[in-house]
Amino acid sequence: MTALRPEREDLYGGGSPYEPSAGARPPLTAPLPRITDEPRTARLPRITEEPPADPSAPVDDETMALRVVPDRAEAGRTGEPLGASGAAPGTMATPGTPGGRAARRKAAKRRGGRRTATAPPAGRNPGPGGQDPRPGGRDPQRPLTRVEARRQARLRKPSPATLASRALGELFITTGVLMLLFVTYQLWWTNVRAHAQAGSATHRLQDDWASGKRSPGVFEPGQGFAILHIPKLDVVAPIAEGISNKRVLDKGMVGHYGEAPLKTAMPQDKTGNFGLAAHRNTHGEPFRYINRLTPGDAVVVETQDTYFVYQVTSMLPVTSPSNISVLDPVPPGSGFTRPGRYLTLTTCTPEFTSKYRLIVWGKMVQERPRAKGKPDALIE
Repeated sequence: MTALRPEREDLYGGGSPYEPSAGARPPLTAPLPRITDEPRTARLPRITEEPPADPSAPVDDETMALRVVPDRAEAGRTGEPLGASGAAPGTMATPGTPGGRAARRKAAKRRGGRRTATAPPAGRNPGPGGQDPRPGGRDPQRPLTRVEARRQARLRKPSPATLASRALGELFITTGVLMLLFVTYQLWWTNVRAHAQAGSATHRLQDDWASGKRSPGVFEPGQGFAILHIPKLDVVAPIAEGISNKRVLDKGMVGHYGEAPLKTAMPQDKTGNFGLAAHRNTHGEPFRYINRLTPGDAVVVETQDTYFVYQVTSMLPVTSPSNISVLDPVPPGSGFTRPGRYLTLTTCTPEFTSKYRLIVWGKMVQERPRAKGKPDALIE
């Protein structure tokens, strides 16, 4: 079948091909290419499959050139139907939607000034209605409103109960730290300081004795005049006049009951009870372990000229602090029945308290001049 040939204009500007104008080239003698029976539409893209244009779609005022919409082309390749806006169903319109900025502005004006929803940032799934699913539903990149800023400021401000609990906690912590420091001072630092003071007093006495400086025989409160040795307990401590805590006992020294109404004898007296007191805990604690003494243990009092050796005879584990009869010349309960040269050691009990008193008694068994050397109790 021979297809009809439509009339064509002269390729060279003439009129009808059958009536050439003057001066025009003669028509081509070569035969024209044969037009086959294949429909002409086979050589062009099949645009009939594309849905008809939406008459209500805005017209692009910026250009009238053809354009290829990526979403429309992609949907055409995959065979998915397209929506009225040109995007695949289930997707949200993006700034790349056909129509240009002018069309989008016009569409926004027709909607009453409302803007289209914007896609959430990459990596964030929007919740129902395009809201941010995170707590508060607010995009952190969006500036806070005045109401939101006030609300967050109120939330950050601690409540009165929180402030009270913080103050109470700080009070407890401060109290605990102060108590810990006090215990450390009492149990450790007082011993360090008292040992240093007692050692200094002992060396001073020994230096005075070595230099020949004579003692007056009557001593002022707080003045050292002898040295106490308890070999079993490895105790060496100076003996000072008086039982004042500040002047004597707190300095790590042993105090002599030398003031009325608790005045007792001196070691060189022919008869009497030589009474001594010292701390059991803290401040050098020279009498801490006198509860370990047993009958027969030696206690030596060293003076400028003589060593006085006593032997432990008995102990009173617990008695009242007001029981001053333990310092009598013949103390009741000691086992002594007649006057003699006795020794009484007193300290607090139980440990770390001053509720009761612990008493240790002894009697003199030897008086040895210093010129003859140390007694056997200090050599063994």
